[in-house]
Amino acid sequence: MAWLRRKAERLRPLDEAAAYARCHGDRDESVRVVKLPPRRVRYDSLLATGEEIRRGLESRIDARDGDTEPVPTP
Repeated sequence: MAWLRRKAERLRPLDEAAAYARCHGDRDESVRVVKLPPRRVRYDSLLATGEEIRRGLESRIDARDGDTEPVPTP
């Protein structure tokens, strides 16, 4: 039964350009490579720092009514 075992064919190694061409095909005239301008900056500065957020939370907690009881958790 040695004739049933076939040695697998080894393919030659591909370089990056050949592998890309094999996966995506060649470019034709309908495909153009364009250079985009750099993206604009989203924010000039951060909207709030962590410290400002913490101070705001503390002030909201301090402003709560003192006579309300916390809801017990089960």
